Formats: sequence, C-alpha cells, structure tokens
Amino acid sequence: MSRDCLVLRVAVPAPLPRWFDYLAPRACPHPPQPGMRVKVPFGRGEAVGLIIELAGDSALPRERLKHAVSLLDEEPLLDKPLLDLLRWASAYYHHPIGEVIAAALPGLLRAGRPANTGARSASARPFPPLEEEMGMRAAPAPALNAAQAAAMTGVAQADGFQVFLLQGVTGSGKTEVYLRLIEQVAARGAQALVLAPEIGLTPQLLARFEQRFAASIALLHSGLTERERARNWLAARAGLAPIVLGTRSAVFAPLKNPGLIIIDEEHDASFKQQDGFRYHARDVAIVRAQRAGIPVLLGSATPSLESLYNVRQGRYRLLSLPERAGGAAHPQLQLLDVRGQSLQGGLSAPLLAAAGEHLARGEQVLLFLNRRGYAPLLMCHACGWSAQCERCDARMVLYLDRTRALHCQHCGAQRARPEQCAACHGGELRVLGYGTERVEQTLRQRFPDTEVLRIDRDSTRRKGALGELLTRAQSGRAQILIGTQMLAKGHHLPNVTLAGILNADQGLFGADFRAAERMAQLIVQVAGRAGRADKPGRVLIQTHHPAHPLLTALIRDGYAAFAEAALMEREHAHLPPCSHLALLRAEAVNRNAPLEFLHAAQTAAGPLAGNAIQLLGPVSAPMERRAGRYRAQLLLQAVRRADLQRLLDAWMPLLETIKTARKVRWSLDVDPVEML
Repeated sequence: MSRDCLVLRVAVPAPLPRWFDYLAPRACPHPPQPGMRVKVPFGRGEAVGLIIELAGDSALPRERLKHAVSLLDEEPLLDKPLLDLLRWASAYYHHPIGEVIAAALPGLLRAGRPANTGARSASARPFPPLEEEMGMRAAPAPALNAAQAAAMTGVAQADGFQVFLLQGVTGSGKTEVYLRLIEQVAARGAQALVLAPEIGLTPQLLARFEQRFAASIALLHSGLTERERARNWLAARAGLAPIVLGTRSAVFAPLKNPGLIIIDEEHDASFKQQDGFRYHARDVAIVRAQRAGIPVLLGSATPSLESLYNVRQGRYRLLSLPERAGGAAHPQLQLLDVRGQSLQGGLSAPLLAAAGEHLARGEQVLLFLNRRGYAPLLMCHACGWSAQCERCDARMVLYLDRTRALHCQHCGAQRARPEQCAACHGGELRVLGYGTERVEQTLRQRFPDTEVLRIDRDSTRRKGALGELLTRAQSGRAQILIGTQMLAKGHHLPNVTLAGILNADQGLFGADFRAAERMAQLIVQVAGRAGRADKPGRVLIQTHHPAHPLLTALIRDGYAAFAEAALMEREHAHLPPCSHLALLRAEAVNRNAPLEFLHAAQTAAGPLAGNAIQLLGPVSAPMERRAGRYRAQLLLQAVRRADLQRLLDAWMPLLETIKTARKVRWSLDVDPVEML
C-alpha cells in the first residue's frame, strides 16, 4: 500500500470513545507505524495523538479526511504488546482510548517533545549499558530461611505465566524474596517491574534495591519532575534499567524485555485510580504478565479477599511466610475497652501509661489515627450548631497548625475559625473529637522532653518532607510517632516496640461493604510496625466495642481466620469477589439532573440485563453533595464477569444518546473499590 493511500487511525487525548482517521502527513520522512506519535489538526487547533492502526480506507469519504501535520517519532514509541494492553484496558474499563494512552505517557512526551531527551537517571548520571549493569552486589545478601527459600524457588521455577500470592506476616522478609527473584531476572538480561501502592513506600524499596544491586533503577512516580520521569521512562523502554520501580501508573511503563512483575502490598486500594481512567494497577499487571508469558508475584501480609478467593479457585498459587525473619517474635495484641473512660486528646490512661513505660526504656511508640486535623467538629454548646461545609454534605475540620482555620477534607474549602455561633451568636464554641494534630499536642504536653513526630498528608505536603520525616523516624531520634495510613504501611522501624490504634471502631459500621476488611488490614499493618527487631512488640487497640466478633476473631485467630469468615459473608451476600460490579456515577449542580439521567440509563439497560444482571438504584450517593455538585449512582451486579462486560459493551453507546446526559458529568467505574 502506498503511503499516499494510507489512512492513519489516531487516538487523540479527548473524552470521546473512538479514534480519528487522518491521511499521512504530506512530508513524511519515515513510514508511519502503529505506536508512533503524530501531530494532527483537531477541533480549532492541533493535538498530539498516537497511531493505533494503519488502514486502506475509512468510513468517511477520502476527500473529507485531513492530513496529519507531522510524524513525531522515527520508530514506534509504544511496542505492539504495550499498545495491545492499552487497547484492552480501554475496552475493559470502557474509557476513551486517547485518554488511556495519554495516561501511560510522561507529560513531556504527551506534549510532543522528542523522545531523545537522553536516557539518564534522575541524578543527570547516564544509564550504563545493560551488560555492565549486574556485576558485584553493592551489599551482600542475608541467608534465606526455609519459607523464603521455598517461596523464591516456587516463583523462579515458573514456566511462563503464573500468579503467585506471597502471604507473609509483617517483618517476614517478603522484600528479600523480591530481591532474590529480581537478581535472577536481571542476570539473564530481563527486566523486573515492581509496583508499590504509594510514593511513601518507594524510597524504602529504592534504598533496599540500591544497597543490594550495582544497577540502574528507573523510578516512576508523580513526585518526579517531568524531565526525570521522561528520562526514566525512556531508560525502561530502551532496556537500560533492569529494575523499574514505581507507583500505580508504572504498570504501563515500556519494557524492552519483561521478565517478572511484583506488586507489593497488593491489597492496597491505592492501586485503583479513583478518577478519570479508573483502572486497577494490580489487575492490569496480571493481564500484562499473562500476555507477556511471565510470572507475577503479589505480596501482602493482609491479602485482599479477591486474591484469596482466586487462590481458593485455583487461579493463584499461595506461598506463605508464617514467621518473622531473624527470629523476631509476633507482637502481642490487646483490646482496650474505653467505654466510660476519660480520654486525653483521644488517648486512654492505660495507653498513656504503656507509652511512658516504653519511652523510659529508650524505645519508640507509634500511634495510629486515620483522621487528620485538630478536631472533626466545632459545635455551639448553646444551640448545637456545627460548622458545615457550604459545598459538601460534611462538617469542616478544625486545624490549629499554622492556619487556625476550618477546612473541608473533601473539597478543600477553607474559612477562618468563627468567634461566635452562626445560628444563635453565642460565644461558647466547643471542639469535639480528635485528629492527629490534637493527639500530637496532647503527647507534647504529656511527654515534654520527648520528640514527637507527626506524619500525615498535612505534614508532608512539601516536596521531600516525607522522606525527611521517615529518616528521622527510622533513626530513633523521634521517640513518639503519630500518623495516618502513610505511617502504617510497610515501613521498617526497628525501635518501635509499642503500637497504639486510637480508634478501631471506624471500620466496624461503615456503609461500604469493604470497610471491615480495610479496618482489619490496617490493624494488622499497624501491629506489624511493632517488635520487628530483637525487642518484643506490643499492640494496644482502643475500642468502644470490645466484644465485636470481627475484632475478637482478628485478635484471637489472626487475619487468615478473619478473611475466611469475611469470604463466607461475601458469598452469602453475593458481593465481590463472588460477583462483579460496575458503578455508573452522575453529578451536576442541579439536584435532580443526576437522578433523571440515571433513571434513563436504567431504562436503557433493562432490555440488555435479562436475568444475568441486577440493576440497583439509582440512588443519591451517601455524601450527596460534594464540591457544590449533587451526586447519584446506579450499581450493576453480575455473577459472571462476561455477562457484565457484554451489557456494558452494548449500553455505553446508548448512554451517549440520552438527552439528559449533557446536563450531567457522568462516569463508569468497572470493579469499583470505593462505593461512596
């Protein structure tokens, strides 16, 4: 086919569920190929798109087709396996292909910058040739125990694609298994892709990898500059980095020779993108490994019920690390009944006393509270008025640190702390409840000679702040650590011997059916920070429901028993992982518009659903108003994934034709992990 006859099918980053046909550029020094970027006229301007296919004709008459402006690459930027994966993800999650591809590219390449910025690491040091990479280790490897050796051997002997679930108690040495497997992969000239759920965990993994390997590591996460991200992305593509380490979006990193994919903390909800292109990095990674014919290793102390269900179904192979590495003992867990007790900033007398004992021995204390700010409620003592966000169905949180203002943690709205009640104009405004700021203040007052370190989203906003705080925590200089989930996940703090969970009740009665699972995972993860070295660990869990069956089962029998009971509940209720969900959301400034659209969507889905699909709703979202917009949702549920996908394939084009669709902002979430 001559170049003049070519039709380029181009994915353009626009919220439209299709590609666009163009003729090849008039001046085209290289033959166009799928995977190349191309600049095209689009709307009133120009856009950078990616060639998906080459064709000999178009649904449009040839005279209506425009010529592409220019070809931006000399060779395909994305190879066929990665391009096929992106097309699969677009189809499975029912998201426009142009936006899917844009999410997989670094910002500079999305903008059309040349793909020759120099494949250098974030330190402007060149990546050495691959054959020079894996020489002597930078640090010797410790001996493996029997369970670690068995786990490593199981994965290393995999013949092609296989999914392994490495369930290891906290401190059991999962990372050492990762390192040994990566070493084997790199030694044969292949690449390992390692995903961590959050930026906060990547410095720790990066440090372990750099200590072990004299190798270049391509780091990919949102904390990098655009130039750093592009350079590391190109290094991964060229095969110059045997190890690619990143967060969620790194699942789409180009790999010249993939050999292994590792998902650390596979249970973590952070692997699911919650807006825009709503993919789940763990699930995409499994599909990528299957297509590449390589093993994938999922690691966690508290595996998701989805992964445990797949083990039960024979789809995944379970590998266990039941004991802590180095002979460290499991921490002792104890429930503290705080009913009727006087709490100081959320801290009970037994917990404060225990903290004092451990501090006196020169040990560290970690306190976990998944609530930021000073206090979640500012209320008038005279009439009961409380400070509400004017744009959300939520109360504003009081912050004392720096601003002394009220903040909404949902939309970011902020206003000054009032001096009097807005309703009765009384002056007695009281703060109720507690957040990490208030706990920090209480601890500083109780232990004035002890350094207290708070690690949450507010204290780590400045670039590099999280790494600095974690370094101080790991050094042991700060004896008291208070924080949210980012402190609880995966960090090695060898001098922590006491962990306290201030409010274990948040997940017991949540509206989301996954609330109890997440609470159990958090308790185990927090408990895992205590007693990781040669000193025994102790975990105190404050609760107003000490007899709750979930808590008692978790404390008495451990996470595996809890997960088994939770899976039985999910089976009886026909909830994931025993069924499959899709959530259609709609929002608008007008209160009625979302429900009107969803009712029309439900009507359109009815004939397609048959007996295989349940349509639940539409209903207002649990938090109906957020950021000034009213929200509603329609839930689709099916026993078989294929039935759900067949309905979505036929249904999505119909949604575009609904008259009220233009009055709302709507989106589809396949396999949602957040129901609120």
